[in-house]
Amino acid sequence: MPKKKAKSVKKANSFTPPEFLVDLLTARSPSGYETEAQAVLEKHVAPVADSFEKDALGNRYATINEGGDPVLMLAGHMDELGLMVKYIDDNGFVYFDTIGGHDPIMISGRRVIIMTAKGDVKGVTGKRAIHLMTPEDRKKVPEFHDLWIDIGAKSRDEALKRIAIGDPAVYDMAFELLHGTVGTARAFDDKAGCYVINETLLRLAKSKKKLAAKVVAVSTTQEEIGTRGATTSTYQVNPHLGIAVDVGHATDHPDCDPRKHGRQVQGGGPIIGRGPNINPFIFERLIEVAVKNNIPHQVESEPRPTPTDARAIQMARGGVAASIISIPLRYMHTPSEVVDLMDIEHTVQLLVAFAESLKPGEHGIW
Repeated sequence: MPKKKAKSVKKANSFTPPEFLVDLLTARSPSGYETEAQAVLEKHVAPVADSFEKDALGNRYATINEGGDPVLMLAGHMDELGLMVKYIDDNGFVYFDTIGGHDPIMISGRRVIIMTAKGDVKGVTGKRAIHLMTPEDRKKVPEFHDLWIDIGAKSRDEALKRIAIGDPAVYDMAFELLHGTVGTARAFDDKAGCYVINETLLRLAKSKKKLAAKVVAVSTTQEEIGTRGATTSTYQVNPHLGIAVDVGHATDHPDCDPRKHGRQVQGGGPIIGRGPNINPFIFERLIEVAVKNNIPHQVESEPRPTPTDARAIQMARGGVAASIISIPLRYMHTPSEVVDLMDIEHTVQLLVAFAESLKPGEHGIW
């Protein structure tokens, strides 16, 4: 008798993440040193956009449907947290400043890569071991000057042959899937948002639906040190409507009180902000298209200016109708942030539907 064919078994982790997203997550781009992320955008986005421009701050502008009305700006920052070489002692140990907001408890014992003009230099962040601390020392949060990077050098002179003052560094933590569509990476904040706005533009460019709006996807720089790229790029684009896409706190984990931080869950879809930083026309339209297209979504209260590019977009020139959409993320500003990639996909779907819904003259005036 002929053998029966074995039934195909779907692997538990058969999900394949988008190449574009993985390329962005792999790129090292601390604020002010965004070159690798820029190269990824030039590879994946420039060939499809009607125009692809850059500026003195390193922002990248991808535009489709030039001459459309309204002008819709989508912003996602390509920079990430990092470290910067500040001082090297006589024994070759490297002291650093932080780029962006770090939790000092998280830094020690991490593998890092120092990005130099001569190539990558690997190191490990160090501090005094717990065995060598007094009981009082163990209770203290280390200060940054109590931490260093060990690159295996024996002297300052040896270290300076390999690295230079001002060289940036990032954690040596690669992207990987944990299970199903849930992944971990060094910099989902905000490579996830940068991917979303550009993937939205790519899908709109390939869609057969007629688009009324001019759409500009701006991959901004230096958000982590003060929304600097968004400030200048919004002035440059001069949009009617501006939506920033960033990560937000998923609060569905232990030790997070929803009475203080609201309830936003990983896997629940994009988080749509509501409050003074969010234009009511955009908020209502986002909810409308999400419901119409069965896109899972959540709402978060934002009672003050958000610490995102949306803050800068809203206050540019004479004022812009702005909004913030957040991708639920756990363990923000740590070396291993966690995101469900389906939340990223649903955010793309939401923005595509929003852009396609716009009609001429819809400028967010209220």
